[in-house]
Amino acid sequence: MTTAPTTAAPGRAEAPGAAPARTHCPYCALQCAMTLAPTPHPVPDAGGAPGAGGDAAASGTPARLLPVTVAPRDFPTNKGGLCQKGWTSATVLRATDRLTTPFLRGADGELHPATWDDALDVVTDGITRIQAAHGRDAVAIFGGGGLTNEKAYALGKFARTVLRTANIDYNGRFCMASAAAGSNRAFGMDRGLPFPLADLAGADAVLLLGSNLAETMPPSVQHLAGVRSRGGLVVVDPRRSATVALTGEPEPRAGVASGVGPVGDQGLHLQPVPGTDLVVLLALLHVVVVEGLVDEEYVAARTTGFDDVRRSVMAWWPERAETVCGVPAERLRQVARLLAAASPSRGGAGAYLLTGRGVEQSSQGTATVTATINLALALGLPGRVGSGYGAITGQGNGQGGREHGQKADQLPGYRKIDDPAARAHVAAVWGVDPATIPGPGMPAVRLLRSLGSGEEERPRALLVHGSNVVVSAPNADRVVDGLRALDLLVVCDVVPSETALLADVVLPVTQWAEEEGTMTSLEGRVIRRRRAVDAPGEARSELWILAELARRLGSSVAFPTDPAVVFDELARASAGGVADYSGLSHARLDADEADVGPGLFWPVPAASAEPHPGTPRPFLDRFATPDGRARAVPVDHVGPSDDVRPDAPVYLVTGRVLQHYQSGAQTHRVPELDRVVPDPFVEMHPLLGVRLGVGDGDRVRLTSSRGHVEAAARWTDRIRPDTVFMPFHWSGAGSVNRVTTDATDPISGMPEFKVCAVDVRRAPDPDDPAGGRTTSVRDRQEVLA
Repeated sequence: MTTAPTTAAPGRAEAPGAAPARTHCPYCALQCAMTLAPTPHPVPDAGGAPGAGGDAAASGTPARLLPVTVAPRDFPTNKGGLCQKGWTSATVLRATDRLTTPFLRGADGELHPATWDDALDVVTDGITRIQAAHGRDAVAIFGGGGLTNEKAYALGKFARTVLRTANIDYNGRFCMASAAAGSNRAFGMDRGLPFPLADLAGADAVLLLGSNLAETMPPSVQHLAGVRSRGGLVVVDPRRSATVALTGEPEPRAGVASGVGPVGDQGLHLQPVPGTDLVVLLALLHVVVVEGLVDEEYVAARTTGFDDVRRSVMAWWPERAETVCGVPAERLRQVARLLAAASPSRGGAGAYLLTGRGVEQSSQGTATVTATINLALALGLPGRVGSGYGAITGQGNGQGGREHGQKADQLPGYRKIDDPAARAHVAAVWGVDPATIPGPGMPAVRLLRSLGSGEEERPRALLVHGSNVVVSAPNADRVVDGLRALDLLVVCDVVPSETALLADVVLPVTQWAEEEGTMTSLEGRVIRRRRAVDAPGEARSELWILAELARRLGSSVAFPTDPAVVFDELARASAGGVADYSGLSHARLDADEADVGPGLFWPVPAASAEPHPGTPRPFLDRFATPDGRARAVPVDHVGPSDDVRPDAPVYLVTGRVLQHYQSGAQTHRVPELDRVVPDPFVEMHPLLGVRLGVGDGDRVRLTSSRGHVEAAARWTDRIRPDTVFMPFHWSGAGSVNRVTTDATDPISGMPEFKVCAVDVRRAPDPDDPAGGRTTSVRDRQEVLA
């Protein structure tokens, strides 16, 4: 079955639907609920050519009339709120350089418009030729955590049944891999939050490590109001971020280390040396053990291996930890006691320990997650209403995207690809011989590193869906070299991203408000995405593209293009797996929402009698391990793979800003957002600036062993004097991932984005023989006053 081509002409508004579409934001995993009302006004032509667009507001052209208006709606995660990105999300639907036709790279080296037939012929011929010459694994797929469940499932199925390549992975490897590895090892299941987000409201304490929720997911902050009112919010971050400000902790006084002065009225801030969060956790658990704060009854009944963990943390008494992580020993004791007092075993209302990318994107990310889980187990938190451990998923469908086949080692339902029973079950749904399904492939960083490596068995073709690896991958210059070395690069995207502009074939695809499907939120709640308008020009769904390619490549495997039908197949393929969706369908999700139901959290197995109600809190009775007990695993601190040294004496940490998302491919095309933060920047403490001769506003160069990056310096006392911070939403000279390391966690394969060592100095100024503005006397006087 194939869908008919869209008939909407580029530059012409679609007729509004019968009713506004109830859907969700296209950005992060909070998946804020919104209503899209189609507007009858015409919109300017979307252009459709790479490089043809530009910022309409900046260029002086009239403001665009958007195809839909956005209104928030009440939902348990966002409670009627939206952030700036959500409010302006409709702008991306009519970006001035929206892709509306396929493009092929010509003999002149430029991209030129093409027909769908010609473009798909080039892709088909290239795949056939490359696989005939170099084997099936010579064609690889790189997916994305923003794809719907249906598209993620179809992409994995296409890789294993049509291409029959082992080499498929996705950018979720940059997002949730360490949390997934740690949770699977401890609990037998990886669901970001194994409880509804709203549960945080009743806790006495929340420990937040490596996450700046106030900027990355602003509406989620509502759920912290209760714990803040009780003084129980603890934030671990080397910066005094917007989330740290929620603790109410006073700004540090000059010459006084953070964590020595008075605590905030709503919580505490721990400001460790970058890359030492694991030491903080080991010290907290040491205090819990030594001071007799362990929930011994829970540990005996619901865990295994804790005695080994108990012995291992004896080496991390707070005074020793302080010499490594920089957090005062008494502050570590204070936090450990606060968490223990909040735990149910000591009469508290409950506590949650939450991790984010700041601690997970590390060569010891899985160990850090494991240490967090060990602390949670010691306090008796997981598997109790009102308490627990969770990981805050970042990408819109980072949870669902990894459950149904985009990861190198997984089949739908979160099944392991090397499990014979899993292979047999999924093969039966697909109608193929289990022996034809490839084994595990290369995880994302290894896959990208192999491109152009000179290895005979390296991929020679790459199909990219929903990812902009030129900006988002670590050691980005090396990634660009690998992409250029390919025989065939095919990119499906909605705008000409930096990765698309390197492609041999660019295919225009539909985006969030133009498609039906499902997403899975950070809580494991399966929700509906609904179409509000038709896509412009000739943009098509990836479901249609994969079906067409399968047909052209001679596959007999069916690839339906109706998202509801694809979901039904996904549900059958997931049946009996850890992430069991077999009791769900588009119709059931629609009916639950229409009835203002509680929502449906996986696992939702099919039931012969009454429909299964879903599983908002999966560990209340037992963990998903063979014996039902959680696994406590000893871990120890090793430190960053790229630590400070004489030629690179400053730590670099990376992160986000409120106005931008991921590689910025969407948000840089929203004038209201881009005007607020148009350029990259480097945050540095004034003391560091004075020492290095870098003034506020100077252009600064950061150099690592992989390359260099330049941006304007911003002086702030909200960062450690031994550390600089740079957001990762820009390409070109301001792309911070040109200097980040592609060292990976040995268990999860997650890259160490969040910390590396750099040399920091003023950038050479071609217009200034002196090399740029020097730090003024006034600057120095203000800092030293």
